[in-house]
Amino acid sequence: MTHEAAEGKVAVVQQKIVKGKILDAKGEPLPNATVNEVGAVNRTSTLEDGSFTLPVATNTPTLHVSMVGYQAVNYKVTTNESVEIRLQQTVTSMEEVVIVGYGTQKASTVTGSIVDVKGDVLDRAPVMNVTNTLAGRLPGLVATTTSGEPGSDNSTLRIRGANTLGDNSPLIVVDGIANRSIERLNPQDIESVTILKDASAAIYGSQAANGVILVTTKKGKSGKPQVSLTHNQGWSQPTIIPKMADAAEYAQMLNEIGIYAGQKPKYSEEELALFRAGTDIWKYPNTDWFDATFHAAAPQHKTALNITGGSEYLNYYISGGYDKQDAIYKNSATKFNQYNFRSNLNGKFNDYIKYGVNAALREYNRNYPTRSAADIFGMILRGKPNMHAYWPTGQNGPDIEYGNNPVVITTNQTGYDRNKTMMLESRANLEITIPGVDGLSISGNVAYDRTLQNDKLWQTPWTLYNWDGKSVDNNGTPALVAGLKGFTAPQLRQDFNTKNLLTLNALIRYERNFGEKHHFNGLVGVEKIKGDNMEFYAFRKYYVSAAIEELFAGGDAEKDNSGQSAMQARLNYFGRLNYDFDNKYLLEFLWRYDGSYKFPSNKRFGFFPGISGGWRLSNEAFWQPIKSVVSDLKLRASWGQTGNDRIDDYQFMSSYGFLTGASNVYVFNGTQENKVLNELRIPNPNVTWEVANQSNFGLDAKFLNNKLTLTAEYFYNVRTNILWNRNASVPSTSGLTLPKENIGEVTNKGFELQLGYADQVNGFHYAVNGNIATNHNRIRFWDETPGIPDYQQSTGRPMNAKLYYNAIGIFRDQAAVDAYPHWAGARPGDIVFEDVNKDGKIDGLDRVRSEKTELPTLTGGFNIDLSYKGFYTSLFFQGAAGAIRNNYYEMQGEAGNYLKQNVEGRWTTENPDASKPRTWNRYNEYWRSNDNTYWLQSSNYVRLKNFEFGYNFSDDICKKLRLTRLQLYFSGQNLLTWTKVKDFDPETTAATAYPLNRVYNLGLSLTF
Repeated sequence: MTHEAAEGKVAVVQQKIVKGKILDAKGEPLPNATVNEVGAVNRTSTLEDGSFTLPVATNTPTLHVSMVGYQAVNYKVTTNESVEIRLQQTVTSMEEVVIVGYGTQKASTVTGSIVDVKGDVLDRAPVMNVTNTLAGRLPGLVATTTSGEPGSDNSTLRIRGANTLGDNSPLIVVDGIANRSIERLNPQDIESVTILKDASAAIYGSQAANGVILVTTKKGKSGKPQVSLTHNQGWSQPTIIPKMADAAEYAQMLNEIGIYAGQKPKYSEEELALFRAGTDIWKYPNTDWFDATFHAAAPQHKTALNITGGSEYLNYYISGGYDKQDAIYKNSATKFNQYNFRSNLNGKFNDYIKYGVNAALREYNRNYPTRSAADIFGMILRGKPNMHAYWPTGQNGPDIEYGNNPVVITTNQTGYDRNKTMMLESRANLEITIPGVDGLSISGNVAYDRTLQNDKLWQTPWTLYNWDGKSVDNNGTPALVAGLKGFTAPQLRQDFNTKNLLTLNALIRYERNFGEKHHFNGLVGVEKIKGDNMEFYAFRKYYVSAAIEELFAGGDAEKDNSGQSAMQARLNYFGRLNYDFDNKYLLEFLWRYDGSYKFPSNKRFGFFPGISGGWRLSNEAFWQPIKSVVSDLKLRASWGQTGNDRIDDYQFMSSYGFLTGASNVYVFNGTQENKVLNELRIPNPNVTWEVANQSNFGLDAKFLNNKLTLTAEYFYNVRTNILWNRNASVPSTSGLTLPKENIGEVTNKGFELQLGYADQVNGFHYAVNGNIATNHNRIRFWDETPGIPDYQQSTGRPMNAKLYYNAIGIFRDQAAVDAYPHWAGARPGDIVFEDVNKDGKIDGLDRVRSEKTELPTLTGGFNIDLSYKGFYTSLFFQGAAGAIRNNYYEMQGEAGNYLKQNVEGRWTTENPDASKPRTWNRYNEYWRSNDNTYWLQSSNYVRLKNFEFGYNFSDDICKKLRLTRLQLYFSGQNLLTWTKVKDFDPETTAATAYPLNRVYNLGLSLTF
């Protein structure tokens, strides 16, 4: 009740109560969100189920709702019924706290280039590998997936493209522990993924030059236990399957090969007609090898269970999950299974001492055929359509060579390759707040990781059947002859590998405000890392039977075994100092004094600094008149030096090894054999880490009451001290093999832009956001061969750019051949190579260095989130541009089949104006044996990377089912792709790569 005094009277007014729920875009409750009435002091926080009750002062109040990691909204209440307000997640919102190296920081005071995405966003994608969800989500992160094979589908991650001639892999830090992996984490366990792209990574020193990816897993929350169960059932299929020539087309191509070689056609017109008719499938088959080898779809499923809750002194998050994925092959031997368990405990002993104990256990089981996916897809592409996959009577068909028949090789008829990996990641931490000293605390972490890997390769002979085309049995059925392929007897190889990593660190933190405008915080720390690994293998062959698949059962002849071990150690000191004045002027300095085992003892340590500053113009007095339009604006800049020590170990030392082979054995005392020890590498005592000088300029802004957000970045990186050989300028006649030296230099520059808009109208919630990023690297120096033409030099061009002859057309007829410089032996239908240097001949000096590589220089993503009442949908488009793909595949012609695109529209005497060359035979033609631009294709693409449509059931239904939340949804991955690349996925870089997966998924999620 409230009381008002007016004209000497006291009126009693009933105060209005607003009730409602705060949900995320998918309709999941958001506990601990803050709800307050605009223009009043009353406020409250939501409960575990997202509900709230708030007394308000007016009948149509405006509620302000905010929560860390979500865009704040104002909501006008115009009804007496319960309200539902949905918040949209942000990518590094300025109100939130973001993860940085060894701590957290208010986004409003961040001065480095840092971007993050929440785990709930990544969990939308129905994939088995969390790296497959990152492409397009984070500006500056280039993520390419070149294989969809179950268990071997890791995306290649590059922060701001490529920056070095060496290893470009970023540093992965999971829950504060460096050198862990992200690929097989359960997305439901991930709180956020954060990327440090500039000097903000300097606190990680000699491992940070390629950027740092910080992964934070979820913690428990105080409250009663909540149990969540999620099940996803999906079906995957290749995003695209190559279209191959049929039997009649292939036979015609073989005829043309013979004609060009001056031979008679191999097949008559009658035989070509029989291939087309399909009436004699024994002699004239028409096999589609992809159809014979592939299922229409392969099943996959994911099940996850987690429980969270806690009290004042202990909070817990415990989860478990099981994933299973099959390959696209029929009767597939390829399967992937994963079990994962996580327990994250955190709490406090008292008001001064906090603790945390995390443990994660994962087991992967990868089951493969005895041949690699690249070999198998090579077999399928080579598969001749005029040969049988299976005979009409059901027996295995013949091979092209070496027993290669993909419908057999993809099964367990040839044995198996089974890999089991067990991984333990653990961490314990303690934080003590020092009584009597405001803002001072000390903390320590102990982490132990262990990986066990066991691989068993069991190879057995397999049976294929051949027919001579004439012989029949007593029933008139063709008489097939069985033949063993592969090995004469089973053989076994087992590999075992263990890895251990121990991380210890201690930190001192201090935070204090001096007056009302001076804010200071800092930390210093020390960290020690030790690791070791051991591996060995054993091999035996000549098994008398395939019944016993163990080493002891193998023969003694030609048995083999070997092993090795290694150690690593690091010691470093680091710190960070932050200062801001009145939340307007921001300054940060961070550093790391890093010591690595990879370098000589007298050159083992290096100092890596970083400095950044920012100016929040929107907090200046002169900005206030336009703050209703531009509510927040921050300018920032940074510079730093980081290092890259991802090089071969111990290059400062000579290395020795035993030579193999019968000629490398000396015999002493008549019978004693001794292996030869030989120097393998000349040492470089001056070897050191690469140095990255990173400059960044950024802008963060919000408009229209924070509905519209903008982030823009420009960066310029200079990488020096790159390890590279000086052999290019040293004549081969010198006989010298020089060690790698720190001589390479590379530059990389680009910009990044991110825009987002979110609002709600009459219960309809919508949010759109997009990002785009570019990167352009150039080699500044790497000891190039002297005297080569400018247009062939790699200096000044992108790394890994190759030399190609420039294909400018097809010779129409002999007159065209005679009229233009050409390769010796050129004929009509051949590809025309440009005479680049205009010397009247075609030779190696006519090759031109490309300006593009397989790595895209432009990446982006665009996301749309919509929700109304219980329904919601999300569409995520992702794309890349600026890369090229080489579509050349050697094994075509007499060695194997052609792509249909090579057949249709090719040059013939009847089609002299074709834009495609004549029939070829493997690499016999000059334009097949020499790299040229005809085979290059732009791999630009845009795809519907992820789609989800779902429904959250009402509270009434959930209560009847004794649930707090029930959700059903359909989701998909890689559903649509727009690209000019034919027959292959634009992200793959090889014709024989296992294709990427298109996934259709149904999901159920419930909480109780």
